[in-house]
Amino acid sequence: MRVLPSMLVACLVAGAHPVSAAARCEPRDLGFDRAEAGWKHQPMSKLKRDTAYSIAKEEGRTVLRASAEKSASLFASYFKPPAAVPASLSWRWKADALVPGADNRVKDKEDAPLRVVVAFDGDKALLPAEEKRRFEAARKLTGANLPFAVLMYVWSAHGPVDAVINSAHTSQVKMIAVASGSAGLGKWQPVKRDLARDYRRAFGAEPGALLGVAVMTDTDNTGAKSVGYYADIRLECAAP
Repeated sequence: MRVLPSMLVACLVAGAHPVSAAARCEPRDLGFDRAEAGWKHQPMSKLKRDTAYSIAKEEGRTVLRASAEKSASLFASYFKPPAAVPASLSWRWKADALVPGADNRVKDKEDAPLRVVVAFDGDKALLPAEEKRRFEAARKLTGANLPFAVLMYVWSAHGPVDAVINSAHTSQVKMIAVASGSAGLGKWQPVKRDLARDYRRAFGAEPGALLGVAVMTDTDNTGAKSVGYYADIRLECAAP
C-alpha cells in the first residue's frame, strides 16, 4: 500500500462530528446490495491506479469482488452522523492467493489481498506534536479532516494471527492480522471482532465514535495482481 496513511484515512471521512455519550448502539447490515449502507468507490489519488470493485452473485448471495493490479483504492461506507461503537464487527471474506512479495511489517512491501478498515473519531488535542503536524499537512493536502485513528484488519502473509502491526508512517494507524499465511485460502472465512477490545489493544485507550467502514485489496507497492471477495459486513450490538 504505497500511499501515505493520511491520504488513506482522508478517503474514509470528510469531517468528524461528536456523538452523544448517551447514544445507543444500533445494529447495521452493511450488505453490498443495501442502498442505505451507502457503499461507494473511493480513489486514493489521480496518480494512483484504482482497484476494480464490482458487485457479484455467488451461491445466490451478493458479494463484492476486488481486483487489484499495481493498484490501491477503497470501497467505503460512511456514517453520518458517526455511530456509537458496536459490540462487534463481523464479515466474510475470501482470497485465492496471497500477494506475492507482500509483508505488512515492511514499509515497502505493505500490501494485502484483503483488508477491512475501520475509522474512529477522537480528541486530536491529545496527539503528540509530530502527529498534529502530520494531520495538519494532510488536511492541507486533501482538504479533509482526518479521523483520529484507523484499525485495519488484514489477511497477512507473515506473522502470528491476532498480532498488532504498527504502521511505519503514523502511530494512528494499526493493523491486526486476523489471518496469516496460506491456511484457509480459496474458501470463504467468517470473521467476528470485538471492536472496543481490539482498539484498546492497539491504541491503549477507549475508542471514539465510529466514522466509517471500508474494504481494500491493494497491490500498489509490490506491483502484483490479487483478487479478493467480501460479504455480509455487519455491526452488532451486545444483548440487552
